[in-house]
Amino acid sequence: MGYMSTSASSLPPGLRKGEPAYTKAVIATLIAGLATFNALYNTQAILPTLVTAFGIDAATAALTVSAATGMLAVCIVPASIISEKLGRGRVLIVSALLATLCGLVIPWSPTVGVLIALRALQGAFLAGVPAVAMTWLSEEIDPRDLTAAMGVYIAGNSVGGITGRLIPAVGLEFTTWRGAMLLSAVPALIFAVLMAYLLPKQRRFRPRPISPRREFTAMVSHWSNPLLAANFFIGFAALGAFVSLYNYLGFRLIHDFGLSSALVGVLFLMYFAGTWSATRAGKWTARIGRGNLVLAAAAAMGLGALLVLWHNLPLTLIGLFVFTAAFFLLHSLASSWVGVLATANRAEGASMYLFCYYVGSSVVGWLSGIVFGHVGWHGFVLWDVGWTVLLVALAAFLRARTKRAK
Repeated sequence: MGYMSTSASSLPPGLRKGEPAYTKAVIATLIAGLATFNALYNTQAILPTLVTAFGIDAATAALTVSAATGMLAVCIVPASIISEKLGRGRVLIVSALLATLCGLVIPWSPTVGVLIALRALQGAFLAGVPAVAMTWLSEEIDPRDLTAAMGVYIAGNSVGGITGRLIPAVGLEFTTWRGAMLLSAVPALIFAVLMAYLLPKQRRFRPRPISPRREFTAMVSHWSNPLLAANFFIGFAALGAFVSLYNYLGFRLIHDFGLSSALVGVLFLMYFAGTWSATRAGKWTARIGRGNLVLAAAAAMGLGALLVLWHNLPLTLIGLFVFTAAFFLLHSLASSWVGVLATANRAEGASMYLFCYYVGSSVVGWLSGIVFGHVGWHGFVLWDVGWTVLLVALAAFLRARTKRAK
């Protein structure tokens, strides 16, 4: 995916920083990230309220998150393949508009079953944005300015994830869960409309015939490389453990520590710890090596998870900070390592990583709810720590194999 049949020399030059079209492109992809990740996780901070409103258990409430991320995982590759024929911009715009329009309908769900089904539909619509946004930038932006443009897009993803959790949580202080979700859905739709207006028409894209079989074969072939397979499993386990902790931590903080929904929502600002750590990944890699840093990040996730085991709020917050910073660092390292290890079909390798990443969020996040419901907080934390032990084992394998290769 992402290859063009037309030679690079015959294409128009890429957009450069300082050009009006470059500015529009960067702003458009920034707010695409804001709209998408605002919508993707906007039920996570209100799961305890959904349990009360519908009379359901925590695992069922968590399906409102897992259904969205699961369908995003299933649809991300088809959306990428379709963009080879229809164009990245068209898929990006249609995906964002349909997903955010769906967000206006979701708050009126009469039953939890309808709510989960609409969240699944929204996840399917959302898939087009992460599937093609980076490819759009790679094709249209001059390579000399691409890193800066990518950084702005990723920042939009991060901030969108925070606002999608923070706005509904704060909204619960003065309205119902339906009103809280509307408060989140309206700005997401506004962002999507602005993105559709600002996104420049693609100049360097050339359509090519769609071949799902070829793309699927290229993706599956990456599993024959043990180092790539280990990175795929890291994406699955890391996001699974991360989403699980944030899914059920709200129950702990509200019921055991007596915090309000708004205060629990504010804790999602802890994501900025991840922004801090991820931006230092390059510097730290140069200093201690990628294998050592991946192992350290996996171990730090386990340590952070262990610290939330005790009934001590300051210790819980410290643990959450360490856990969050370590997760984003690990994700940054693993996702970039896929591009280094995949000597051919790099786009398909990246797609397989994203597929495993979001499947982990969906499957592990849902299973963790069942664990939480049966064994309580302490058993759940040990289950989550178990996933970080797997991460440490995978990281140690990668470190050993890469050292041997040298």
